[in-house]
Amino acid sequence: MIYSTFAQFYDELFDEQMYLDWAKFVQKNVAQDDKILDLAGGAGRLAVLLAKKNYDVTVTDLSEEMLSLADQHIEDAKVQVPLIQANMLDLDGFDQFDVITCFADSLCYLKDITELEQVFHQAISHLNEGGKFIFDVISPYQTDEVYPGYMYNFENEDSSRFFMWASFENEDQPHSVIHDLSFFNENEDGSYQRVSEMHHERTYEMDEYLDALDRAGFKQITVSADFGQHEVDDQTTRWFFICEK
Repeated sequence: MIYSTFAQFYDELFDEQMYLDWAKFVQKNVAQDDKILDLAGGAGRLAVLLAKKNYDVTVTDLSEEMLSLADQHIEDAKVQVPLIQANMLDLDGFDQFDVITCFADSLCYLKDITELEQVFHQAISHLNEGGKFIFDVISPYQTDEVYPGYMYNFENEDSSRFFMWASFENEDQPHSVIHDLSFFNENEDGSYQRVSEMHHERTYEMDEYLDALDRAGFKQITVSADFGQHEVDDQTTRWFFICEK
């Protein structure tokens, strides 16, 4: 298979175990007959896992390339998952749902706390009464202590594909990090095609998330670590939120 876009590289190399863990987290907290909207659902891998368990799930994502990959995964899995191209900042025209999910750092790619709160308002306005907004974000410990100076390199067995990832602190914003990602894919003539992107992630203190959720109208909020298995502490790298309308 010839890879020509960043979305394809990213989809192939993303840790599959994360999707399995997200799926288990959702299944633990969502009723079988609930109608689910997966915000920023990307290549649809979580949605496919849930659909295989007979969950009613719809995927929305801003990226046409990601949705094209999602369509492939859905077809391969022989499941039914509606796909909608949309910005999670504006869900005007969407149906009401029992559950809205948003994982894989998607909320950490928003520009600022104002956009984050806008998504919270969009989510609660499209939830049925008693519905849940379930999401995760990386913690300030992850952005401030773990990521700065982090490096990861990958090479496949025949050296036809390489991946280089380096992260460093974004000094312009608190709890912010920049990821320099480069993929190299061997062409038929032995040369390599390089596809690169810079990803900016930002997170906030716990109180800022809780205050923004409260302003959006969520009243019952629980936060955990490790896909709901442990309580949050000062070295938790990822927070998992369940917010009820």
